[in-house]
Amino acid sequence: MMDHPVYTMTVMPLGASVIVDASTTVLQALEAAGIDLPSSCRNGTCRTCLCRLRAGEVTYTIDWPGLSVDERRDGDILPCVALARADLVLDVPLARRVATGRD
Repeated sequence: MMDHPVYTMTVMPLGASVIVDASTTVLQALEAAGIDLPSSCRNGTCRTCLCRLRAGEVTYTIDWPGLSVDERRDGDILPCVALARADLVLDVPLARRVATGRD
């Protein structure tokens, strides 16, 4: 079994902190922690999950996700295909907490 780095994501404006393994997409980690944000295609094309990366670094599971050069420069990311490469601070205005069954 290979160990992967683990990072902390802070989701604003909720102020929630979530642990994410470097091999898990940002969206999957948020959902596993009981945080819901709009999503649809889960392959980086529909842009439903688009949010702003305020701090940190991500890479992508696909070569070129559905972001323009300007959006990338401004810090927009697609969590469905983004992998954390550092601790992250995300601006996700539509994020909300949902029951996970562990509450």
